[in-house]
Amino acid sequence: MVERIGLYPGTFDPFTLGHADIMRRGAKLVDRLIVGVTTNPSKDPMFTPQERMDMVRSEVARLGLANVEVKGFDALLMDVAEREGASIIVRGLRAVADFEYEYQMAGMNQQLNSRIETVFLMADISLQPIASKLVKEIAFYGGDVSRFVSAPICEAVVARVEKIGRKGER
Repeated sequence: MVERIGLYPGTFDPFTLGHADIMRRGAKLVDRLIVGVTTNPSKDPMFTPQERMDMVRSEVARLGLANVEVKGFDALLMDVAEREGASIIVRGLRAVADFEYEYQMAGMNQQLNSRIETVFLMADISLQPIASKLVKEIAFYGGDVSRFVSAPICEAVVARVEKIGRKGER
């Protein structure tokens, strides 16, 4: 029997409870799920790729997801999926705006490799408003982000903001 491999890509800066929900649910759909931590030239990350991979690995361990592994990449998603033997790309959706972007990306990815399917998972209703960008913004203005990320990631975000300096204090 062929092993079904999924790839859940993202920048995960930082890795939120919404990401954890999609990862946990995506892991149920495949024999092995690779969480691909990538760079995005249009984003200004708070954490390095290695720090983000370490965060995701700690969350995988915390959730006890034995069939999930974390890998970094800085390449075309379809090339990575092909190299890893993935037949499924897992993507999370929060709102209509996410769908429009993800729908376009899925279409382009299918043009690049029609053997790999994109599977969309709707975020849990309680987690739909959570976005890494907003978590960082709240943290930079001194707000409490503990409802949006796990305790270890909350500590890392707070420490990074203290190191960089909050908005209005620079």
